[in-house]
Amino acid sequence: MSGKPVNLNRVRKDKARAEKRARADENAVKFGRTKAEKARDADAADKAGKHIDGHKRDR
Repeated sequence: MSGKPVNLNRVRKDKARAEKRARADENAVKFGRTKAEKARDADAADKAGKHIDGHKRDR
């Protein structure tokens, strides 16, 4: 047996942190988008908005 005492609170918290980190990594793969993808989508939305605004009638 090991002569070193084990802090059970630390073990429990380390395990919880590892599980949370694993869950976060899974979500990053599922839902995460790169900065380039976000910029591309923002540019497309801006272009679509300008296109619609260009076809509005004046009252």
